[in-house]
Amino acid sequence: MTSAAQPDGRRARWDEHRLARRRELVEAAVAAVREHGAAVGMDEIAAVAGTSKTVVYRHFGDRAGLYAAVADRVDATIIRSITRAAGGAEAGPLPPREVVRAAIGAYLHLVESDPQVYRFIVNAPLLAPGERPEGDVTAGMTGRVAEHVARIVRDGLRGRVEEPTARLWGVALVGMVRAVADAWLAEGAADGRTASDLADALTTLAWDGLSPS
Repeated sequence: MTSAAQPDGRRARWDEHRLARRRELVEAAVAAVREHGAAVGMDEIAAVAGTSKTVVYRHFGDRAGLYAAVADRVDATIIRSITRAAGGAEAGPLPPREVVRAAIGAYLHLVESDPQVYRFIVNAPLLAPGERPEGDVTAGMTGRVAEHVARIVRDGLRGRVEEPTARLWGVALVGMVRAVADAWLAEGAADGRTASDLADALTTLAWDGLSPS
């Protein structure tokens, strides 16, 4: 029994090592994007990781695999930020309008604080045309964030909307915020407004539509 368990133990340790190495390479890719910009190439990513492109490909298969892993990491960061922001203070949960404001603000804060990483995800310059999936390359990430926002909206409105409506509102909110964020980045924040300013403006627009009559 002991001898049979040993290979399983070694396999488990090896699997843990591979997962840890993948996480390190994803973080190296994010660091490379921040250092070299959204148009970073595999050579720069491998250099920041202190390894070769061959090793990176061994863990992710191809550039699309690495891109997907970075997108998952950014997706998780956005969701954690939204959850933390919408969670309220120690005094208690936030009022419904502030829940919406917190969710919008958390998304825009990422765009403001990490614009190159956001461009890397939205524009996917790492991928050649033949490597891009059909349709929106960020559809999966946007969908997961929208589902999360839908739950926050539903809980924030304390049962005043049903699940199908909350989901539609979540999709609408994320789509609206993303469209504004993309335009804001493309224009270089030329009007001088900050992420907080945009969050206030979008919350006013969204709340007039979301607030039940």
